Amino acid sequence: AEKVLGYDLLSLCLEGPRDVLDRTQHCQPAVFVASLAAVEKLNHLQPEVSGRVGRGGRAGPGRAGVGRRRLGPARAAAEAPLGSVCPQVVERCVAAAGYSVGEFAALVFAGALDFAEALYAVKVRAEAMQKASEAVPSGMLSVVGRREANYKFACLEARKHCESLGIENPVCTVSNYLFPDSRVIAGHLQALEFLQENARKYYFKRAKMLPVSGAFHTRLMEPAVEPLAEVLKSIEIQKPLFCVYSNVDGKKYMHSKHIQKLLVKQVVSPVLWEQTMHSVYERKQGTEFPYTYEVGPGNQLGAILKQCNLKAWKQYKHVDALEDEEAAET
Repeated sequence: AEKVLGYDLLSLCLEGPRDVLDRTQHCQPAVFVASLAAVEKLNHLQPEVSGRVGRGGRAGPGRAGVGRRRLGPARAAAEAPLGSVCPQVVERCVAAAGYSVGEFAALVFAGALDFAEALYAVKVRAEAMQKASEAVPSGMLSVVGRREANYKFACLEARKHCESLGIENPVCTVSNYLFPDSRVIAGHLQALEFLQENARKYYFKRAKMLPVSGAFHTRLMEPAVEPLAEVLKSIEIQKPLFCVYSNVDGKKYMHSKHIQKLLVKQVVSPVLWEQTMHSVYERKQGTEFPYTYEVGPGNQLGAILKQCNLKAWKQYKHVDALEDEEAAET
């Protein structure tokens, strides 16, 4: 990773400083590498496991791998290089999905992307998104609403408020669909502050600013589109060896050109994570749910899964490469 990135990522993760690690240009590569490192840890801890999961963006969780109930979830061979795929995974893994940047880790896991090439693409993506976020004061607002909440109407009024302040073509839109009644809204800071101040009016039970530097997954990230598109044209993309679901439409990737197109589109499109969870876990009544592993820093994806599908969540486990296993069990 250090050769590709040009800096010591492990040292930054372990020693900080935290404010440097939290910057988009460093955070995204860290999440990507930590997700795949956690897959290797899972293999060492449970060699019989045969399904993988990773973890994704800063605004939420990352990537998940799902293994067949009978055989257990996906596994990466201990002797294999980081991010490589072993035959057992192809046979036993049911599906994988990654949240935001975690989607790159999911695709490496599925054999669609080479680890080093994917890491370079993540580096370019992260630096371009960092630059785009610095161009306009913007951010992301985590919202939990009541049943009466109308997010589109609230965003519309927030944009009108921005226009009254003289902001041209303001942005305020849902950027992440997490679980029923939970959304992330992103856009100009003035719009998000307006929504916070008027949370009760729009039936928001909670409206909290996220510690991110920009309005990710909105058109404010358009300057990042071209740099990522160019690097993806230069790398080899294979058809995934098993199902990987896209953030853009919540559906399975079909082929390499499809992956290339949607990874670029994802930068300026909302993350349909709730919809993806429904697609991944859809099954006939009475069919057992697979084991699910969230691999990487944080366990937000597990919390979201619990809200989306309680039965599926009962087969869930979180694995963090940097977390002490004994501490994790207490």
